[in-house]
Amino acid sequence: MKDKTIAAWLAFLGGPLGLHRFYLHGLRDLMGWLLPIPTALGLYGIERVQQFGLDDQWSWVLIPFVGFTIAGCALTAIVFGLMTPEKWNARFNAAAAEDAAPGHTNWFTIGAIVLSLLIGTSVLMASIAFSFQHYFEYQIEEAHKISQ
Repeated sequence: MKDKTIAAWLAFLGGPLGLHRFYLHGLRDLMGWLLPIPTALGLYGIERVQQFGLDDQWSWVLIPFVGFTIAGCALTAIVFGLMTPEKWNARFNAAAAEDAAPGHTNWFTIGAIVLSLLIGTSVLMASIAFSFQHYFEYQIEEAHKISQ
């Protein structure tokens, strides 16, 4: 039986590695194996910033990948946590009764929802701000080079 609280926490804490997908769908889940790719690209972008500085063009392209992945996994945790017991059990525990215990919401589920909302929105807004700031700075630099 797949527990909603465990799935929500796995999506929040281990989502960028695909842990919630493996928990719910098994090790043959393609999306679970693909989720670490944007995470790794974003971490590589962070490494490039440490190596080459903030002016590195590839870093501002790569870093948002990890931010958007974290935000998407936080959203998944929120969706899991807010899913009704009937819908949860119908989708992930088909052999169980509609009101089986693994689909119920408890305080740990609510904790996962609250932290996912807090961290997910913060990371999403930071990723968007980082992307746009570096994009517009690059555009200004290019316009300045052309005018000289």
